[in-house]
Amino acid sequence: MSSGKATPSPMKRVFSWVKQVALFMLFAIVITGAMDIWRGKDIPRDNLPDLIGLTLEGTDIDIKALSQDQAVLVYFWGIWCPVCNFVSPAVDTMASMYPVVSVAMNSGPDDKMTKYLAHKGYEFETINDSNNDIARDWSVQLTPTLMVFKDGELIHYTTGFTSLPGMWWRMLLS
Repeated sequence: MSSGKATPSPMKRVFSWVKQVALFMLFAIVITGAMDIWRGKDIPRDNLPDLIGLTLEGTDIDIKALSQDQAVLVYFWGIWCPVCNFVSPAVDTMASMYPVVSVAMNSGPDDKMTKYLAHKGYEFETINDSNNDIARDWSVQLTPTLMVFKDGELIHYTTGFTSLPGMWWRMLLS
């Protein structure tokens, strides 16, 4: 005796599964894009203060000058930030392809930062903002915060967890 229901072919099941995954990814992109716009609404885009500093390796950094010919990723983070533990490896990967400058907020003295970066194997340039002076000037209140600059202007801004593809497309579109 037959139940009367036809079972879908394996090809139809695969197509249905791919369609559901594509719809979920589209939904996630729309939601995260809307969240980025909402979270970035308060960041000033004009008349930003200069982001100038000395890295832990002793290199002078001027984001405005560095971003004249290429996009630069600026990463505000802290060693105390749990989300940064997931984002920092992706930022380190980006540093092998693009100029990346990180600003370590309230993360302790230089020797502690240097040991932390060596322990984690991170090679991105880091300005130690041990007193949060730079973060305060830039009104950065959340970590991680990622900014992309091109020609001295802020092009992209996001906070919270950001994936490697998310960083990569922001750099490509800059």
